[in-house]
Amino acid sequence: MATPTLKGKTLFITGASRGIGLAIGVRAARDGANVAIAAKTAEPNPKLPGTIHTAAREIEAAGGRALPLIVDVRDETSVRSALDETAQHFGGIDIIVNNASAISLTDSQSTEMKRFDLMHQINTRGTFMVSKFGAPYLFKADNPHILMLSPPLDMKEKWFARHTAYTMAKFGMSIVVLGLAGEFRSKGVAVNALWPRTTIATAAVKNLLGGDALMRASRKPEILADAAHLIFCKPAREFTGHFLIDDTFLAENGVTEFDQYRVDPTRDLAVDFFVPDDSVAPAPLTRRAG
Repeated sequence: MATPTLKGKTLFITGASRGIGLAIGVRAARDGANVAIAAKTAEPNPKLPGTIHTAAREIEAAGGRALPLIVDVRDETSVRSALDETAQHFGGIDIIVNNASAISLTDSQSTEMKRFDLMHQINTRGTFMVSKFGAPYLFKADNPHILMLSPPLDMKEKWFARHTAYTMAKFGMSIVVLGLAGEFRSKGVAVNALWPRTTIATAAVKNLLGGDALMRASRKPEILADAAHLIFCKPAREFTGHFLIDDTFLAENGVTEFDQYRVDPTRDLAVDFFVPDDSVAPAPLTRRAG
């Protein structure tokens, strides 16, 4: 059955020390959820604000219970141990969010094989592994969900031509959605993908993609957090196998105000990778009048 709130639910979120993963955790915490913060950053980094410990404090301040865990999603022992500890600490796991991701926007000749391996180990393999070992806990939950922060499978040349390795790794996450939605349907576990229409103001956007200018042309991570919350409140047996764009999904569920998510309302919004050409934005992406 659908749940009106996430009170008492336990979320296991990879890459939750900052950005989108943290925003999803904080939104759930406002309902009184338990959040396992599964990430690698335990010590402060001047280029990457946030650690599992600062994230835990934010989650607890929002009204939830937090469990900070040092987790490398490439390592089987690390993943298994973190899932076990989460289930033991909170009494089970209801929701898994595969948010951890690596990016390198390089063409084939500029992509070092160690970067290729890193992206596939974290994005595709990590998503598969966390879902695989987390599934037995979800099979026992009342309204279990797996969510991937990955794009629609829009198999167009333009998404591959400039950064084949990265696209393969991100689409690999979505292929896991496609497969596990079918595999777990009879068990009542929902498996869905969520992707932003615009760039999101995260450390990756600032440090790797476009600096402060692109940050100002982005939306806040809270748009994905609100969309994820709506997904988790859907009945798992009825809502699975979907590839969702954040603002479209929110609009379909009654959200009409999108300016609240803009970093800078005086800037046109930048469209993210992988958004299909036939996907129509429910609100203008140009700067707000006045």
